[in-house]
Order: sequence, then C-alpha cells, then structure tokens
Amino acid sequence: MTSRVFKRIRSRISRSGKDKGEAAVDYTGPFTKEDLWIAQPKFSDVLPENRPALLIKHLRMCSIIFDFYDETSKENLGKEMKRQLLLAVVDHITTTKQWFSEVVCKEILSMVAANLFRCLPPSPSPDFDPEEDDPALDPAWPHLQIVYEFLLRFMVSTYTDTKILKKYIDKKFLIHLVGLFRSEDPRERDYLKTILHRIYGKFMSFRSFIRQAVNNVFYDFVYEDDHHNGISELLEILGSIINGFAVPLKAEHRRFLEMVLIPLHKVKNVSQFHQQLAYCTTQFIEKDATLASEVIQGLLLYWPIQSSSKELLFLNELDEILESATTEEIDKIQDTLFTQISKCIGSPHFQVAERALFLWNNDNVSNYTNEKVKDILPILYPALAQNSKFHWNQTVHSLTFNVIKMFMDLDAELFDKESKNYDAKFLKEKEQEKCRENFWTQFAKENGRH
Repeated sequence: MTSRVFKRIRSRISRSGKDKGEAAVDYTGPFTKEDLWIAQPKFSDVLPENRPALLIKHLRMCSIIFDFYDETSKENLGKEMKRQLLLAVVDHITTTKQWFSEVVCKEILSMVAANLFRCLPPSPSPDFDPEEDDPALDPAWPHLQIVYEFLLRFMVSTYTDTKILKKYIDKKFLIHLVGLFRSEDPRERDYLKTILHRIYGKFMSFRSFIRQAVNNVFYDFVYEDDHHNGISELLEILGSIINGFAVPLKAEHRRFLEMVLIPLHKVKNVSQFHQQLAYCTTQFIEKDATLASEVIQGLLLYWPIQSSSKELLFLNELDEILESATTEEIDKIQDTLFTQISKCIGSPHFQVAERALFLWNNDNVSNYTNEKVKDILPILYPALAQNSKFHWNQTVHSLTFNVIKMFMDLDAELFDKESKNYDAKFLKEKEQEKCRENFWTQFAKENGRH
C-alpha cells in the first residue's frame, strides 16, 4: 500500500517537472532578491530551445548585488542561491556548444559589469604596508571569484564570436577593467592579469588602447600618486607584450621605456615590483642592444643613497643588463658606471659590497675589465685598497683580494703605479688631518686663556 502511494507521488513529480521543462522561460524581469529565494530550474530540466532564455534569466538574476556585511538569514540564503546560479552558468558555457548569441553576449557583459565594476573597499589602514600587513580581502569574493572565472572562460571560449564581442567590449569596459587593478585583494588582481592578457591577445584592434590605458596608470603612479596595488601585475602583462614587439622598435615603445620604465626605479616601494620591472627593461635591451646605455644611465640617475636593500636590487638588475650589453654601449657610460660600482665596493653594508664584487663573476664585466684595465683600475683602486685595509667583513676581504689579484695579473706595472699614487694621497690626507687637529687644539688653548 505504502509503495503504491510513493509511486503516485513520484509520477506526479515527474509529470510536473516535464510540464515545467516544456514551458517557455520568462526572463523579462525585473528581478529582485526575493526571486533568488525561490529555487530556479536547472538547464538540464528544460528543453534545449528554452535554454537560451533560461541563461538570460540566470544572468539577469546574477546581476543582483548583495551586501556581504549583512548577515541576516534571508540575505545569506539569497547569496547562496546566487552563488549556485553563477556556478550553473559557468558550467553551462563550459560544457555546452550552442549558447552564444548577440543577445546573450550583451547580457553577459551587463552581468559582469554589474558585479565587477564597483567602488573598491577602502584600505584597512592609511599606513597600510603590503610587505608587512596582510592584504585586505574583499568580503564579496565568493561571488566575485565565480564572475571572474565566468568572464575568463567566456573570453577564451571557442564558441564566442569575436566580431560580436567587439561591438560590446568598448573602451569604457577596458578602462573599468584596468581600473580594478587598484584592488588590494591579490586574488582579484591575479584574475584581472590573466583576463586582460587574454583580451590583448584576442583583439588586435584593442591592443594600442590597452597599452595606452596601462601607460596612463604608470604615468599617474610615477608622477602623481605613488600608491597602486597592481603595478607588479601590469608589469607582468607588459613583459609578455614587450616580448612580442617587432624590431626595429616603434618610437612609442622607446618613449615608454624612457618615460615610464626607467622612472619607475625612483618610486619608494620599487621592491614590490622590481622583479617584473627588471624583466621588462632587459626585454627591451634584448630587442635593441643600443638601449643598454640608456637603461644603465637611468639606473645610475635613480641609484638609491640610503637604502641598502634597494641597492642590492639595482646591482642585481645591473648585473643582468651588463651580461648582454655590448662593449660600445658600456663605453658610453664607463666612468659613471664604474664610479658607482666603486662606491658600492666601499659600502659599509657587507651585502652591497659583496654583491658589487660579485660583478666580476659576470664574463662580460670580466672581459671588459681586461680590455679597459687602464681606464677602470684608477677608478676602482681607492675602494679596493680601503676594503683590503679597513672593511670589517671577512667575506668582503676575501672577495676584494680576489679582484686585486686579478688586476695585478692583468697589469702589474699599472697596479704598482696606482698603489703608490694611493699611498701618497693617503699620507697627504693624514698629514692634512693632523694639521687640522693641531690648528683646532692650538685655537682652543688660545681661546681658553681669554
């Protein structure tokens, strides 16, 4: 008896589900949060011809925005239902074929804009330090993550029509997308990096505008407001873009190197994106070797004076540039370059001195020194002699003696000459210092009598 009752209930449910699947889907709206409290049909529950309408309905319902600071039971139910709908539409465009149309494309971009193009949450502290403090994570991430995943899959899908997409992805959309790189949530910036790069690769006509929009972010960062969270991600995209530049380089690209990439070295928090920045500059030099002297000159112009950690970054980048620089390019900035290296060798910070002395492990630097020993030794000798006598660190002592031995083997006569010149100068300075001390001692005695 009981089994018959259950069979009747199941048959009614299946008939009602069948009727529901055959019914046309109403997507006119407008939809509110209350609509999300009601269970929505799945794509598998409706006929194939009704699925485009159901997709539009789901997209419009996913455009409803929730306040994640509101933890009431109804709000939480609505958030979960929206999350399920977002997952359903992601699955639908990933696993099915006949879903794209101009109407659907318009609805997708409207839904994406409604969810992503928003006022970003403020920094938790005005003194926020990305290196010390934990990043501020967006509370709406349970929805944002799925929207970003949806947008990424939508962009890379083989079923999207590029011609139709170009009608609706306008410059305003791209500017909003670039603007989101200010987000403090690293998860969001990582998605943005991938999506913007995909758009750049897919739409030839947008490339110039995307470069211009990114350049404007950098101009603002370098010359106006030096607070921006997405510089490293934008530089990562640019590194890939620069790699694809045709040679000879356009004037626009050379100007970007001169006006943006080189001045980026002067920003106080350069350590947060220096790895990506150094990659971009070396990519330019690989494209055009004649840019090496310009880049090195820029490094020397913005060389840090008080920050040893920044000096180490600059020395690492300099080493990488010198590895591929030609003799002609180094000749152009020889004196200023080796004067700065000499200062680093004599640095009281042992890591800076150590890193500067390690430059001679670079074959290009070593070979250049062999060729130009008569020009370089007079510049370097005072720092080397000072280190060998007075530097407190044993490792620096050992490395200094290695470099000194190299110069002695290269040209012993020149080395002896520089050694004598330095000793004479050192004695003269000591005598002058002693004279000054005597003068002030005598001065103090004479004034003490009165």
